[in-house]
Amino acid sequence: MPDLAETPNTIPWPPLLFAGATILALWLQHVVPLPWPGGAWAAVLAMAGVFLAAAGIALDLATMLAFRRHRTTVLPNRGATRLITDGPFRFSRNPIYVGNTLLVAGAGLAFGIAWLVPAALAAAFATRKLAIEREERHLALRFGQEWTTYAARTPRWLI
Repeated sequence: MPDLAETPNTIPWPPLLFAGATILALWLQHVVPLPWPGGAWAAVLAMAGVFLAAAGIALDLATMLAFRRHRTTVLPNRGATRLITDGPFRFSRNPIYVGNTLLVAGAGLAFGIAWLVPAALAAAFATRKLAIEREERHLALRFGQEWTTYAARTPRWLI
């Protein structure tokens, strides 16, 4: 186990979890496809999916730019050198994970791959358990009261 004051994890869980969930969902859709509505509903879901996926990509990019602007790492298995509280971090303590969830779920709606929607939620839950909870302890050790104040006013996800 890594020293939490130095690094939250030795494994970069979030990208592995979201990629793994996506691959599993694509395999499940091939083996046990879930039903998908046709007609006008399919078009509405596809448009909503494109919007969600685009929002996820935009949020991921904005978050990566915030990491770069503050000269700290975007890698989830590296120790934070700065606490970012502006940009997308004003609305969520984990905007890149929100973006990843929106991207995967949105792709499911856009392409009619129903398994991607529960896969996105499962990846988000697993990310919370394997990464976020350790990241939050790491940030508390690194930034103390500054972290506590930020965490009290900013939701983990969006709500």
